[in-house]
Amino acid sequence: MKIKHHLTDDLVMGYSAGTLPEAVNLIVATHVSLCDDCRAAVEACDALGGAMVESSDTVAVSDDCLESVLGMIRTEEAPAREPARGAPRSSVLPQPLADYVGGGLDDIKWRPVGMGVKQAILPTSSEASARLLYIPAGMAMPDHGHRGMELTLVLQGAFEDEDGHFARGDIEIATDEIEHTPVADISEDCICLAVTEAPLRFKGLLPRLAQPFLKI
Repeated sequence: MKIKHHLTDDLVMGYSAGTLPEAVNLIVATHVSLCDDCRAAVEACDALGGAMVESSDTVAVSDDCLESVLGMIRTEEAPAREPARGAPRSSVLPQPLADYVGGGLDDIKWRPVGMGVKQAILPTSSEASARLLYIPAGMAMPDHGHRGMELTLVLQGAFEDEDGHFARGDIEIATDEIEHTPVADISEDCICLAVTEAPLRFKGLLPRLAQPFLKI
């Protein structure tokens, strides 16, 4: 499997630092589990962060510093970071995603969207949303733009749009400057993990009317 579309440096560093929203963290972890190049980039960031900590000068702290830190840990939820390694439970869902949904494709509760397209919204924190999309072979998704970042990771099949061809393991990173019309490859039904920071901007009337119900 040759992956051609990779993570940006900002996403790699955010994942390594544990600062990404839960939904973004999930899709990055899933991509990293498939992509040797991005996994190596994450490991390099991890090593650099460790080296920086080891080389930092020691600083005097107050007597109650430890108790204060423990108090923050008790009251604040640490950012989730999904594991990036391990053999997949299913032939379609890589291990981090299979762990997150608690099984394989047979465990996904798909809901019809129309024209054979199905989705399953995954429970994540409110900073970004994550969903699995099932798109029949040859089906075109509605033309749309973005109000924030949209990440789309191919798990099965492939799709093509104005930015290129995306197959299993490829991740498309769309910003608010990009408008596109993804079309699933005719050879196989396409399954993707999609993460959005904000609702999409649809051009067509019907997608706009359905948008509040589809939560996308």
